[in-house]
Amino acid sequence: MFRRTFWFTAGAAAGVWATTKVNRKLKQLTPESLAAQAANKAIETGHRLKDFALDVRSGMVQREAELGEALGLEASADGPAEPELPGPRRRAVLDPTPQTTTHSYRTISYNRNEDH
Repeated sequence: MFRRTFWFTAGAAAGVWATTKVNRKLKQLTPESLAAQAANKAIETGHRLKDFALDVRSGMVQREAELGEALGLEASADGPAEPELPGPRRRAVLDPTPQTTTHSYRTISYNRNEDH
């Protein structure tokens, strides 16, 4: 009697455990979950690339300083002279009047500013 109860309980526990594992795996394979996992991986990769770029940049600055010191080049007291940036570009003004096209059966009004 105890032997049957033991095996019945063991079988029920194994069934609950297997059902739980299958349900968890199915939830991981839903499109929303896969999209979230892909987004998290992309964000993580972006952070790693940013860290790498910052490390490369600091290494470049350090190496430039070493080369400048080795070659006897001195930076000015104000730092390196950077060229002045150009002013903002002006955009051409579009004609605000809409163009019209006439077909044999109707007139179509076309405004280029509505495309954007």
